[in-house]
Amino acid sequence: MKATASIVEPAERTLVIERLFEAPRALVFKVWTQPEHLVRWFAPRGFTLSACDFDIRPGGAYRCCMTSEAGEEHWLRGVYREIVAPERLVFTHGWEGEDGAVKDDTLVTAVFIAEGDRTRLRFHQALFTSESARDSHRGGWESCFDRLDDYLADTP
Repeated sequence: MKATASIVEPAERTLVIERLFEAPRALVFKVWTQPEHLVRWFAPRGFTLSACDFDIRPGGAYRCCMTSEAGEEHWLRGVYREIVAPERLVFTHGWEGEDGAVKDDTLVTAVFIAEGDRTRLRFHQALFTSESARDSHRGGWESCFDRLDDYLADTP
C-alpha cells in the first residue's frame, strides 16, 4: 500500500475570497496581467500605487508602493510563479520592511472561472503569520475587488 501525504493549511492563517464579476474572463484576466490596468485598481480605496514595476511572466517580479491619502507608504513585492491565461495566476506577496527585507511573505492563487459573460474569481492567500494579519488582508483585498468591479464596468 502506497502512503499519501496531504497538506492541511490552518483556516485561521488562510484567506479565501470568492467574487463574481460582471465581465468576461478574458477581460478580468487582462486587467490582472497588464500593468496599465493594474495601477488603476490594485490598491484598497484611499490608496494609490505611487510607484510600480511589474514584470508579468513566470519568474518575473513586481514591486509597488501603496500610498495612503495621508502619505504613508507601504511597499510590497513578489514573484510570479505561474501564469496560465486566462485561467490562473500564482504569485508571492510580501511587505517590505524598512531594511528592504520581505516580511509576511504569502502565496496568492487567483483562479478565473467563466460563467457566461461573467467571471467567478476564486482567490486564495496563505499562510499568514496570524489571524489578524489574514483579516487585515481580507479587508484590503475586498476593497481592491470593489475597485476592480468599478474599473471593469468602465473598461471595454
